Amino acid sequence: MTSRIIFDIETTGVAWDSLDAFQQTSLLKYAEDDEERERAKKSLTFSPLTGEVVAIGLLNPNTDRGVVYYRGSPSIGNEAESREAVKIILHAVDDERELLEKFWADTKNYSQLVSFNGRAFDGPFLHIRSAILGIPATKNLVPYRYGIEHFDLLDQLTFLGATRRTHFSLDMICKAFGIESPKSHGITGDDVPKLFQEGRSEDIARYCAGDLRATKQLLEKWESHMGN
Repeated sequence: MTSRIIFDIETTGVAWDSLDAFQQTSLLKYAEDDEERERAKKSLTFSPLTGEVVAIGLLNPNTDRGVVYYRGSPSIGNEAESREAVKIILHAVDDERELLEKFWADTKNYSQLVSFNGRAFDGPFLHIRSAILGIPATKNLVPYRYGIEHFDLLDQLTFLGATRRTHFSLDMICKAFGIESPKSHGITGDDVPKLFQEGRSEDIARYCAGDLRATKQLLEKWESHMGN
């Protein structure tokens, strides 16, 4: 059996006022009205040059055991999220550096990484944030697209680009396949920056744990009905 691990990250943007005048001007260059300027400010969370990792989740689909590392302090020790025999530990860390170090240490011995859109977003984001902080990567998260080292479910479900990705969000796909969407509990990825500012890091960790569970179930659907 292939040793594999599902991974997912949650991110937030840096404070707008922490950017210098040149950076702000560059980011607002094509914004034509207040709505577009506000959208540009909210987009900081999607770039590793203007964003940070606030949570990283890992789940072994072969053992149903996982962990979500998150930046913050637990209310009462570390908690465990358990649902349908999938046990995910919530583990608080001090800062982004510790998040990334734990991720690379935990994943280095797995032969396959599994994600949803990890080749386009999570993998590049982790590589660049790690490089910025001077943390060495222990493996390539964006390897040869047609290899087995990184199994990106969004890539698979769009048949490696043969079909359009319109509406292929994790939420839409989960609902189509009868899987509980991580967004069914009232939190979406767009809420993460605000939750982080409010100190609600455990809520972010629980949301990330939901993404892991949904990705695991989607992986099982793929392997049962569409995988080779």
